[in-house]
Amino acid sequence: MSLKLKEFDYALPNHLIAREPVAVRDQSRLLVLNRGKKSLSHRRFSELETLLRPDDVLVLNDSKVIPARLRGKKNEGRGAVEILLLEEKAQNFWWGMLKPGKRMPAGSTATIFAPDGSKDPIRLEVREKHPNGRCLLRFSGTENILEDLNAYGEVPLPPYIGVANRRSFDDANRYQTVYARRRGSVAAPTAGLHFSETLLKNLQKKGISLVLVTLHVGLGTFAPVKANRIADHSMHEECFELSAASASALTEAKAQGRRIIAVGTTSVRVLETAASQGSLRPQQGRTKLFLHPPCEFRFVDALITNFHLPKSSLLMLVSAFASPKQQSGIELIRQAYAEAIRQNYRFFSYGDAMLIQ
Repeated sequence: MSLKLKEFDYALPNHLIAREPVAVRDQSRLLVLNRGKKSLSHRRFSELETLLRPDDVLVLNDSKVIPARLRGKKNEGRGAVEILLLEEKAQNFWWGMLKPGKRMPAGSTATIFAPDGSKDPIRLEVREKHPNGRCLLRFSGTENILEDLNAYGEVPLPPYIGVANRRSFDDANRYQTVYARRRGSVAAPTAGLHFSETLLKNLQKKGISLVLVTLHVGLGTFAPVKANRIADHSMHEECFELSAASASALTEAKAQGRRIIAVGTTSVRVLETAASQGSLRPQQGRTKLFLHPPCEFRFVDALITNFHLPKSSLLMLVSAFASPKQQSGIELIRQAYAEAIRQNYRFFSYGDAMLIQ
């Protein structure tokens, strides 16, 4: 029987939505869920090195958030336009979203300005529009918009973070993992935001291996599921890559019986997509893998993740992981989230973390 969407809903007090990061990355709180014992404990993220084994393998998503939000003025008529870039199709051709989208049909244009005036304005043309709201955009006046995004764009923070009542933070730095290197995400792989350079070095000194994979986070990652039966949900696609070096290291570690610990649901999707084809092999492509209860995880042994939005595919994934093959995982996550709320944990992108092992 397919599970209903309402089973993945919960009430969250508004004050527990994290609108800014903690002062020091690894000082966020960490809720530890032991699946076998069905127990919870409260720690700091900096204590992770005491919770992991010397031969564990951490799998990190090295995707880098791009300054994907652009602002400009429509050339036909008056008014401002906001552009959110989603994915590069070819040089200076991007899939994106427009706001307000209805007032910019195919063929319309806009001018985009560098906020600090350091570069000349560039031109945007809407080449295609689709019913799902996605548009194919062409940029001119720039050799390569991707290379110029730092001048024209800004970090696309999730809307629930907002700007009111926030202290001043360098979001371009803090809404980015310290190991980010491959440009392409429009949202951060948030579980990795808790790692500091010092913590990563300490983990490696202990003998814990770090393996990199890439999955470029798209807008659909945080979108709520709307289908009443979750099995009817159409999962969004995201681009991923598993290198030859990472595939080899992970295959060898698994054969040695070492624990594979995914940092974030994005790393899970890469590993489980690759493992679904049999042995891990180098590959790049797109994944629509939708992990929800009940399901079997073929490769991942433990998971570090954040606290996710109600009715999201991410919450469904962690519910499935909390108890593979059994719907009781939903209840374990319900209990964990209820305890996190009682203990005033901070939720969502800039919030606290959870270790499920």
